[in-house]
Amino acid sequence: MRILVVEDEKNMNRLISEAMEDEKYSVDSCFDGAEALDYALAADYDVIILDVNLPKMDGFTVVEKLRDRGCASPVLFLTARDSVMDKVTGLNAGGDYYLTKPFSFDELRAVVKVMARKYTGNKTNEYSVGDLVVDTDSRTVTRGGEPVDLTSKEFALLEYMIRNKGVVLSREMIENNLWNYDYEGGTNVVDVYIGYLRRKIDKGHDTRLIHTVWGTGWVLREE
Repeated sequence: MRILVVEDEKNMNRLISEAMEDEKYSVDSCFDGAEALDYALAADYDVIILDVNLPKMDGFTVVEKLRDRGCASPVLFLTARDSVMDKVTGLNAGGDYYLTKPFSFDELRAVVKVMARKYTGNKTNEYSVGDLVVDTDSRTVTRGGEPVDLTSKEFALLEYMIRNKGVVLSREMIENNLWNYDYEGGTNVVDVYIGYLRRKIDKGHDTRLIHTVWGTGWVLREE
């Protein structure tokens, strides 16, 4: 998953970002509301973790502008403002969850997983296509009941594909989800990782699950 962390206190921003990176998410971070708006409109984030009291533009206004412009990324407000009215204001602005400071990082991780799960319409952290099963909580993969050993980036690619099973994903969509703005890789890196996945997921099986849609991208589906 790709996460955006917006927090003006630099040490807290770093701690939250590191907590998300520990979950193997791709993370971008910024420090004010104007930057947050630019980042969120430029990429497709699975979850946006957003402080309310931000320089240049407060978090409530950021979310209102995002929703007005059609951005549907789930937003988790993370703030010391804990009054009922603040929570109502944040949810009415278009936020999805409100977590007050101080908070537990374990709770933060759990909330992010739940928010991403709701975004895809899945009720559990387990996704399946045919006999392929991906558990995003335990980060395990099996096909036909046999374990499949994946690297972190291979798992991230498969997770993105299975969260969007049946949807044709372009190279740009995959790049935007799996790599943050600091990435400076080659133009064929997605093709390389698709090849890695095919060898580990489809090789030796009669039914292929990873399909190329020529001129468009790739799709994970059972045929």
